[in-house]
Amino acid sequence: MALYAFNRREDDDVSLAEKELIFSIEKTYELYHYLLLLVLEVADVASEKIDQALQKRMPTEEDLNPKRRFIDNQLIAQLRKNKAFNDYISLKKLSWINHPHIPRLMYNKMLSWDKYEEYMSSEVHSYSADRKFIINLITKLFAESEDLESNFEEQSIYWNDDTEYVAIMIEKTLKKFKPESGENALMMPLFKNKEDEDFVKILFRTAIINSGRYSELIDKNTTNWEVDRIALMDILVMQLAITEIIEFQEIPVKVTLNEYIEIAKYYCTSKSSTFVNGILDNIVKEIKEKGAFRKTGKGLIGENIEN
Repeated sequence: MALYAFNRREDDDVSLAEKELIFSIEKTYELYHYLLLLVLEVADVASEKIDQALQKRMPTEEDLNPKRRFIDNQLIAQLRKNKAFNDYISLKKLSWINHPHIPRLMYNKMLSWDKYEEYMSSEVHSYSADRKFIINLITKLFAESEDLESNFEEQSIYWNDDTEYVAIMIEKTLKKFKPESGENALMMPLFKNKEDEDFVKILFRTAIINSGRYSELIDKNTTNWEVDRIALMDILVMQLAITEIIEFQEIPVKVTLNEYIEIAKYYCTSKSSTFVNGILDNIVKEIKEKGAFRKTGKGLIGENIEN
């Protein structure tokens, strides 16, 4: 999307485009924490409902003996005390205070959710069961909510279509949480390491610098289609794939192709993945014959070593 935005700009300011790319990544990282914060907000709504029921003049038996399993969830309690999480929330001043209807909406949706019923009535009480329910809450109820998606889009243009991806990142994070980790359970970093950060910048800049050369490659290997008739997003997906194949020696060609075919399915038309796959296969054969790229280490996986 950053590459698409750059191609729509009137100037050719690569540095500014790169800053916007990094900013968009930082915003996705912000959403990662914001979605976790929503879990705590929903738990607060649940706790508030229990307190209100207990204060009734004539409380029912159910009011007097509420099911507290969700608000006493061990992973929620651990997340509330997590140092890295709270430091980030405080630094970015993240809060749902301006959107109080969302935690209440998600709470009401949760009440009628079959997995909530299963969780609340289950006889299995353990940290593992508590963690599993929170992961399901985020990856299924939250990630599939159109109301929540619409709210995120209203709050930030950078959060468009990010919920599903962020939910997967949260799942990976929470699966590593252990009760003995306490407040020091690790959150996912913005970048895994310096190499990870450099990868983003090199891929982006190199794709831009070589866009003309890669467009010629695409045009040459496209049957019955001139490059100016191909959808821009299809072209950009292929340019990124070619960049990754040529520039990153330790990434296997097969891994790159599979990744960008999936990206084409998500961002392009319904037929794009087949179209992109066919063209990239031809391009890979051509640049391999010319010795335009060399793979080393893990990048040799799937390659003919003798060749």
